[in-house]
Amino acid sequence: MKIFIAGPRVVKKLDKCIEEKLANVIKNNFTLLVGDATGVDKLTQQFMHRNRYSNVTVYASQGKARNNLGNWEIENVTVGDNVKGFSFYSAKDLKMAEDADYGFMIWNGNSKGTLNNIINLTRLNKRVLVYLIPHKKFYVIETIEEAEKIAFACGGDAVTLFDKLNSKMYPARKESSIEQLSIFN
Repeated sequence: MKIFIAGPRVVKKLDKCIEEKLANVIKNNFTLLVGDATGVDKLTQQFMHRNRYSNVTVYASQGKARNNLGNWEIENVTVGDNVKGFSFYSAKDLKMAEDADYGFMIWNGNSKGTLNNIINLTRLNKRVLVYLIPHKKFYVIETIEEAEKIAFACGGDAVTLFDKLNSKMYPARKESSIEQLSIFN
């Protein structure tokens, strides 16, 4: 099984419960797909390197990894020369979502890239384990409606961001009513 892990660059330390999930990846010899950014990507790489885990693939735009602490295999994601900023790195994230069997997102309720990953994974009909930092809880997200509801649980800015990202990627989307997910009750 291939697990795509990602989260905000602003995260400075992985919670113990996240490290326990990563230890489970090692125990089951799952393939870990991780990016090359600071924050969750680099912290995940540090954990895997510290545990001498080799079943890791680092995805890098244009094949140039900013971080590859274990000298793992690099998956080159070619991006057009005129592509910059968020679009440059989100192309790499989309490739990881496509290649993965399952997503594991650590989300602070603010990170645009992490929410975009949740949207992409659910649109690809892949389950996502989301560790919602403000709640200090795990949630399994299986549909775009559940992704919208997790954004709703984080407040107005997250809902606005969800609508912007989702309508940009999937413009034919119909407005849906937002109800609280039972997982938040």
